[in-house]
Amino acid sequence: MSYATSIEVTAIPYEPRTFTQLGPGLRRCNAGREGRDQVTPVVDRRTEAKSYYPTEEPDHLTSAQRRRRRLLGAVTLVAGVALAAGTAWLAERGLRATFGAPAWLAVALLAWPGLAQRSLDDHVRPVAAALERGDLAAARAAVGRIVGRDTAALDRAGVARAAVESLAESFCDAVAAPLFWLLLLGPAGLWGYKAINTADSLIGHREPRWRAFGWAAARTDDLANWLPARWGGALLCVAGAGGWRVLWRDSRRHASPNAGWTEAAMAGVLGVRLAGPVAYDGAVADKPWIGDGRADLDARDLRRALVVYRRGCLLLWCLAGAVAWAR
Repeated sequence: MSYATSIEVTAIPYEPRTFTQLGPGLRRCNAGREGRDQVTPVVDRRTEAKSYYPTEEPDHLTSAQRRRRRLLGAVTLVAGVALAAGTAWLAERGLRATFGAPAWLAVALLAWPGLAQRSLDDHVRPVAAALERGDLAAARAAVGRIVGRDTAALDRAGVARAAVESLAESFCDAVAAPLFWLLLLGPAGLWGYKAINTADSLIGHREPRWRAFGWAAARTDDLANWLPARWGGALLCVAGAGGWRVLWRDSRRHASPNAGWTEAAMAGVLGVRLAGPVAYDGAVADKPWIGDGRADLDARDLRRALVVYRRGCLLLWCLAGAVAWAR
C-alpha cells in the first residue's frame, strides 16, 4: 500500500485537494471543494492523483472562454460516465446471455468492488484501537489516512471527532449512494455514479483555475448524491434510534449540500458536537458546529459510531434485498 503526499499550495477557503489511496474502493480526499474530510469510492484503485493550483484567478479569461471550459468539462464528464456505465451494461448483458438465471451471482461480483463499506470500517477501527491503547501518535497516523486536516496537533478528542466525521460523511459516498444507484439502474448505474464521484474528486474544485472546467462534475455529483445523502441520514437515525431533531436542524450547516445530512445524523445519534474549527495546511477553517452536547469525543464514541455505521449498512442491505425480492 502506498500513500500520496499532500502538497500545500493555497489557503482557506480554497483548500488544495489531494488524494491518498487507502484500499479496495477507497481513497482519502484531502480538503476538497467544500473543505471537507471524506473517504471517496474510486474506479481505479491503483491510481494516486495529485492536484495543485495557482492562487490567482485567471482574470484574462472572457465569458466565452469560461463557457468553453464548462462545455469541455461537461464533455469530459459525459465521456467518462458513458465509458464506465456502458462497460458495466455490456458486461451485465453478456453475463445474462451466457449464464441465464444464475448470472445474478456474476452480476453481484461485478457490482461488489463499487461498494466500499468494509474498507471504510477497516480504516476507522485502527483509530479507535490506538486511542484505547493511549497511543496518540498511532491514532494521529491512523486518522491521517482518512482525513485531510492537519493531524499533528490533534488531541485525543480531535482525533476521535475527525474519525467520526469521516465515517459519517463517507457513509453516503462510499455506501449509500453506490447502493442506491445499483438498485435503481443496476451495475451501469453504480459504475456511472462512481465515474461522476471520481470526476468530482479530480476536477470538481472551487479553486479558480479549475472552477469552470470542473463545474459540470461538481454539480452532477451534488445531484447524484442529493437523494442518497438524505436517505443515508435517515437510515443512520433509524440505526441509532434517535438524532432526528439534530438531523433536520443542522444538516444545512455544512458547506456541502449533501455531506451535512449524514454528519448531522451521526452527531444527533451520539449526542455530541462535530465539525467546528478545523486546520488545513496551517490555516484554520472556522466551520459551524453540528450537533449538541460535548465536543471532547473519545474511543468509546468512535466505537459507538462504528456500531451505528454497521447497523446503517445492514439496514441498507435489508432494503436492497426487499427491492430485489419485489422485482
